[in-house]
Amino acid sequence: MAMLLLATVAAATACAPQPAAEGPAPAPSAVPYVEGFTPDSLVLRLVTSQGEIDVLLRAGWAPHGVQRAYEAFASGYYDDARFFRTIRAFVAQFGIAADSARSVTWRSRSIPDDTVRHTNRRGTLVYAAGGPNTRTVQLFFNLRDNPRLDSFGFAPIGEIVRGWDALDALYTGYGDGPAAPAQDRVAREGEAYLAAEFPLLDQILTARVIRTWPAAPAPVPASMPTASTPAAR
Repeated sequence: MAMLLLATVAAATACAPQPAAEGPAPAPSAVPYVEGFTPDSLVLRLVTSQGEIDVLLRAGWAPHGVQRAYEAFASGYYDDARFFRTIRAFVAQFGIAADSARSVTWRSRSIPDDTVRHTNRRGTLVYAAGGPNTRTVQLFFNLRDNPRLDSFGFAPIGEIVRGWDALDALYTGYGDGPAAPAQDRVAREGEAYLAAEFPLLDQILTARVIRTWPAAPAPVPASMPTASTPAAR
């Protein structure tokens, strides 16, 4: 179970300036996952209970993390998941699936660490971890500038480019303590536990890859024509 390490994190620092007003965005279709394809960068769209959040991921920042995000987001893993650990003026963490059986599938699929190539500033998306090479699918948004996390090896994989209002509106009232969700119960019971005991937590309705650079190739059909099975005409 990935746990975001907090014990030595300093007190709140000044928030980064918020970008200028954002215009409307189109509603592109999701980009399917293609086995063996490695994008240089991609855009994620999280449709949350507070609105849409678009995140630009850069492989140059964290290649292992971006490749895992491409696979996990394209699979629909994060649909219906909650921001289960939201700490005011610090982080909003998610990545335990609404269906506990889905969490089990991914829990042992850790990826190698990436070096920290970009600071943990406000709006960056970062994998949670419980030690070296333990990242799987839990992520958090930095709700403020958190440069102290750089020294602990938390490598941002991208940053918000649209949806700052939605990020700032995420519910943080449960905090991080006895009154907050217990991660082991979230993993075991999923959405049933959170809906019953922490109903104010915001939810990710859908989360998908909506663009890649270079453009992702078309997925290979499950059944390819062969000499003995000619294509239909």
